[in-house]
Amino acid sequence: MSTEARPERASVRLSARTVALYAIGSLGTGGYATLPGLVLTYFLTDNLGVAALAAGLIVTAAKVWDVLIDPLIGAASDRQLARTGSRRGFMVTGGLALPAFFALTFAVPPSWGPVAGAICVLLAFLATATAFSLFQVPYVALPAELTGSYDERTRLLGWRVVVLTAAILLFGAGGPALRNAGDDPVTGYLLMGIASGIVIGVGMLIASRTAAAAARRMSSGREAETIPSTWRDQYMSGFRALGRSQPFRALLGTFVLQALATGTMLAGAQYVATWVLRSEDAVTFVFVALVGPALLATPGWTLIARRLGKERAFAGASVLFTIAAASLVLAVWAPGPWIYASVAVAGIAYAGLQSLPMAMLPDVITHDERTSGTGQAGTFTGIWTAGETIGFALGATAVSLTLAATGYVSTVAGETVDQPDAAIAGIVLSFSVLPALLMIASLLTLRGYRLRRDDIEAPMTSDA
Repeated sequence: MSTEARPERASVRLSARTVALYAIGSLGTGGYATLPGLVLTYFLTDNLGVAALAAGLIVTAAKVWDVLIDPLIGAASDRQLARTGSRRGFMVTGGLALPAFFALTFAVPPSWGPVAGAICVLLAFLATATAFSLFQVPYVALPAELTGSYDERTRLLGWRVVVLTAAILLFGAGGPALRNAGDDPVTGYLLMGIASGIVIGVGMLIASRTAAAAARRMSSGREAETIPSTWRDQYMSGFRALGRSQPFRALLGTFVLQALATGTMLAGAQYVATWVLRSEDAVTFVFVALVGPALLATPGWTLIARRLGKERAFAGASVLFTIAAASLVLAVWAPGPWIYASVAVAGIAYAGLQSLPMAMLPDVITHDERTSGTGQAGTFTGIWTAGETIGFALGATAVSLTLAATGYVSTVAGETVDQPDAAIAGIVLSFSVLPALLMIASLLTLRGYRLRRDDIEAPMTSDA
């Protein structure tokens, strides 16, 4: 197959401004991924009185909606790029819409009752998820278009993860602090939803400006593309990408399993703070223990990836996270402040788990472009974002099922209950053993990823 010349992007070093603007988008991704995963199930069970199983189904339903729309948004983003030369329109729409829907998700008072409250939260969170996907799918597509350099992508995504980990700290610690700053839980959750939604939206709007830089680099010599138009063609385009790209299947499978592992820990963190560490406010210290080391470790993983390769560094981070998560099972018999040390080790690994696969995804897109013709980055990132969503959704579901199976007692705001020992043991297991087992499974799928630096940076050839 003849391979026509592509725009030259590999030799250009990204400007500090472009790297900074792109990284700021992780205020949005970090906030959206962290705060609902941390407090939404807890908000439903311990503030609105919704049964644990029903709360898990609500969070899962919103994520299933994400899975359905992400491939469509990916294909639509590719069409927008082909038509206008930029992916920015969807990103701006998402950034403007999300703050209002995010605030509404946490605006439901307990006085409405568990059924009405659950329905309202579901509808608001569905709208929030839609707004986020409009931003996130094209956002994840941009690194493949900003640069073709193997190392520049690692640098770009490394700085993104520095901001991401800072956002996790900001929202993971600051969100509960805002909740507790209110005169009562109803006011506190509303304050948290409004302030957090605004910060998330601002981060999205700032990052949308990098779409222009990507468009400029892609414009010269761009080939005409055939973009699927019907919803059926859009889904089939995603399935074809999975079918033809073995590196994508391996990386996506690994990432979904790891999203499930980290989603399980995230959804269980508030329960661990409240019922294992015996302080609702302890969730702030859990996040400080996780994110503080991650902020420091991200540059280290970038250096390791330059020396050993992204895939080997990624495997090392996965093993380290597995060990740290497994050690937390001891909290069943001996809960105490030592938990923060294990979480800190997990934080060191978490920095690599975030930056490295995101730096590998543009390599997968470039490899597909080389081997199969003109790439469709939005199609790949639509499937990728859907997979990530599945992982985080099932993480919350796994926690809610564990709570339901072990007899967890739901309450409304202001009530005090005692949890059975079985429920507390279930909380710990969902925070330790389950994530460790999922990480081990992800190491098996990672073995199928075989792209190396030479596969990405070898010059493209053109047959006469």
